[in-house]
Amino acid sequence: MTWKSEVDEIARRNELAKKMGGKQSVARHHKAGKLTARERIDKILDPGSFNEIGALTGAAGYDDQGKLIDFTPANVVIGTGRIDSRRVVVSAEDFTVRGGSSEATNPDKWIWAETLALEMRMPIVRLVDTAGGSVRLLEKTGATKLPGYKDWNLVDLLGIVPVASAVLGSVAGLGAARAVASHFSVMVKGTSQVFAAGPPIVERATGEELTKEELGGYRIHARGSGVVDNEADSEENAFQQIRSFLSYMPASVYQIPPRRECDDDPKRREKDLLSILPRSRKQTYDPRNILRLVFDSESLFEMGRHQGPSVVSMLGRLNGYPVGVMINDTRFFGGGMDAKAADKTIRFVDMCDTFHLPVVNFVDQPGVLVGLDAEKAGTIRIAVRALQAIAQSKVPWVAVIIRRAFGVAGSYYGRHHDLNLRYAWPSGIWGSLPIEGGVDAAYKREIEASQDPEARRQELEAYYDQLQSPFRTAERFGVQDIIDPRDTRPILCDWIEQAYQVLPEQLGPRYRTMRV
Repeated sequence: MTWKSEVDEIARRNELAKKMGGKQSVARHHKAGKLTARERIDKILDPGSFNEIGALTGAAGYDDQGKLIDFTPANVVIGTGRIDSRRVVVSAEDFTVRGGSSEATNPDKWIWAETLALEMRMPIVRLVDTAGGSVRLLEKTGATKLPGYKDWNLVDLLGIVPVASAVLGSVAGLGAARAVASHFSVMVKGTSQVFAAGPPIVERATGEELTKEELGGYRIHARGSGVVDNEADSEENAFQQIRSFLSYMPASVYQIPPRRECDDDPKRREKDLLSILPRSRKQTYDPRNILRLVFDSESLFEMGRHQGPSVVSMLGRLNGYPVGVMINDTRFFGGGMDAKAADKTIRFVDMCDTFHLPVVNFVDQPGVLVGLDAEKAGTIRIAVRALQAIAQSKVPWVAVIIRRAFGVAGSYYGRHHDLNLRYAWPSGIWGSLPIEGGVDAAYKREIEASQDPEARRQELEAYYDQLQSPFRTAERFGVQDIIDPRDTRPILCDWIEQAYQVLPEQLGPRYRTMRV
C-alpha cells in the first residue's frame, strides 16, 4: 500500500490549474496583446525559480461517486521566485478566469502572499490585471459585504518591504488601489488603464462617455496625475523596469541596499562639467546630462519622469552603492516647485528614507511657483509638506548647489538640523529671493523716480550681484566648499563610502510625525 494514487491526483490537479480559464479564454487574452498570468511570472522571474503556492485552490465539481470531473483554478497565481538571484514574492491575477475579478476569487490567497512578504521580509511584485468587484457575486452569495479586508496589513507592508506593481490590463477598484499602494508602479501603453471605476459606472454617475483609454490610460496617469510612476512600451519592458527598481532596494528595512561591483573609476573627472551650465541664468539645460557624467555608467533609473517634471527623481549608483538622486529641471517652470513637484518630492524622499538610500540633491531651485493657479493649487502647503519630508528623513544626505537656491523651496536642498552637508559649484547663487525681483520690490519708488529707471535697476542689480557671490558665503562657512565641477564624482564617491558605514545604525522601520 502506497500513497501513489493521491500523489498522482496532486499532479493531475496541478496540470488542470495550468490550463487557467481554458483554451478559448487564453486565446482571447493573447489576441488582446497580453501575456497570461503564468507567462508573466516566467518573464519577470529568473528562469526556473518560481515556486507556486496554492495551485490547488479553486472551484471543483464532483460526480456522484465523489470523483473530480472539473476544476477551475482561483484567478490569482502566487508564489516565490528570484529576481537577479534574490528571493521575492509574486502575485499575478489571471484575467482568463472571470476577468481576474477580485471578488470572484479567494481573497485569502493574495492576502496570504502579501503577509508572506511582510513576515518573511521579502519584496513583493504585483502583476495586476483585475476587473475589480462584480455584481455577479450577489447571485452566488445572495448577500453583499462591507468593503475591506481586515487581514490585509498594507500599512506595515509598505513600511517594511519594497512593493512593485505592474498594471497589465484595465484595472479598477481594488486593483487600482493595489497598483497605487506601491513604492514603484508601471503601466503598459495602450493595453493598461487604471480607474476608480470603469466607463459604464462613470457614465451612469456623471454622464461622461469615455473610452477606457480616455478615462485611465497612460496619458492620464503616467503623464499627468502621478497615479502610476512609469510607462512601458510592452509587458516585457514593464518587467525589466521592475527588475531594475528592485536592484537598488534591500529585501527589507532590516538590511542595507545591495552594492554592485563597479568598473567605473570613482575618481573619474569629466571636463564637460566645467561648461555644462550656461553662464546666463535665463538659459535652460538638460539636467540628466549632468547626472550621466557624475554617476556610475548606465546606473540611472528614473521614476515619474512626466509628473512634476521640474523635479527629476532617479535611483543611481556611486562606485556601486545605490543612492536616491534629485535635480531640478529648469525647462519646466524654471525648475520651480509646483504642487505636483512637491508631491513627487515627498514620495521619493519617503521611499529613499524608508529603504536607507542616501540622497544626493543637485540644486537649481528658483523657489515655490507663484501666481493665481499656484495659489489655487495650495502649492505652499504641499511645498511645506515636502520640507517636512526632508526634515524627518534620517538617511545620509548631501546637496550640490549647482546654481540657484531661493526662498522656501530653495531651503529644500537638505536637512538643516544636523550635519547639513552642502557643496557648491562656482555658478551657485542663493538667498531669500532672486536679485532680479528683489531689487524691484525693495527699490520700486527709487527706480521709478530716477531719470533712467532701467539704468538704475541694472546698477542696483549689479551691486547686489557682487554681494551674492558664493565665495562670500564660503568665507563665513555658509557652505562647506566651493568645488571644481569636475571633482563632483570623486567627492561623492568618497562620501558614499562614509554614508554606508553609518547605515547599519539606522536599520528598521521609520516612524514619522504628522505633516501639515
